[in-house]
Amino acid sequence: MDFGEILDQWDMQTQRPYGKKKLRRDAKNPAQTDAGKENTQRINPMDYWLNRHGIYDKDAENPEETGAGANFAEKRKLRTMRPQAEIDLHGMTLEESYAALVAFFDDAVQKSYKKILIIHGKGNHSENGPVLARFVQKFLESHAHAGETGHPKGRDGGTGSTWVILK
Repeated sequence: MDFGEILDQWDMQTQRPYGKKKLRRDAKNPAQTDAGKENTQRINPMDYWLNRHGIYDKDAENPEETGAGANFAEKRKLRTMRPQAEIDLHGMTLEESYAALVAFFDDAVQKSYKKILIIHGKGNHSENGPVLARFVQKFLESHAHAGETGHPKGRDGGTGSTWVILK
């Protein structure tokens, strides 16, 4: 059932149009709407639909995330741990860095690493800003094994490197 059908059903049950239908009716009979406004109670169609159909909680069905506290502690531990492997992309072109990243990720997944580090540089010497940093971010957004990402502290590379927690 789509939302349009729900609104039509609402109109039939309450005999009060909502939305564009109400505006058209009010434009035709302005005197009738002023008298009827005092005794009518309006219900938002979205609230009506939620009351009728309920809320679907997709997270409740995920069995691997039952212990939220334990999961949070594990994620905190992964964020603070040192990377198990790193790759340096300085001086590489986009094509070379793509091939190197694919091979690096395949190797890291095969070795069951949990956290890796990608050194891409800050782009201080590039004419149009940081090219590799943007490329690495787009690569990580589309890669199936890339999970949470972030930048290490300044002494470990800062914004010139990105750590990745592998899924």
